[in-house]
Amino acid sequence: MSKISPEKVVSVSYTLTLDNGSIADQADADQPFLFIHGIGQTLPSFDEHLNGLSAGETFNFKLSADDAYGEPNANWIIDIPKSIFDGPDVPADILQVGAVLPMQDQSGNPMDGKVIEIGAEAVKMDFNHPLAGEALSFSGMVLEVREATAEELEHGHVHGPGGHQH
Repeated sequence: MSKISPEKVVSVSYTLTLDNGSIADQADADQPFLFIHGIGQTLPSFDEHLNGLSAGETFNFKLSADDAYGEPNANWIIDIPKSIFDGPDVPADILQVGAVLPMQDQSGNPMDGKVIEIGAEAVKMDFNHPLAGEALSFSGMVLEVREATAEELEHGHVHGPGGHQH
């Protein structure tokens, strides 16, 4: 029986719960979470806790905020000129407190920003991960473990049913 180790394709069902008891995310056996273990698709501490498990085994562990998405960073709360949200291609109602907007950094890398305040000249946005500062409790089951194909490793994602289709 194959055990989880780097470069294996892993399929899991899980529930992610926060300290306040709310469910932040989940994947069931009908639509499992698939990833290639150990190549940076998941939190390193998540990978560590699953390492060595086989299909049919359950898991239950908690990650501190430091082992998950870290503590919120005040430097990632930024005032953006309100004028960048003007223009014919920008929906008029896009700016709303609480809205998460797709943005890009100076290098063109995609990132999501949450609108936290709208001023006359600037929009204050938070670019911290939504789960920054949160401890994460995972419970679930390993559904399948298999070798990743050369193509999956080259492309950096799972192919086939439940994975990426080309």
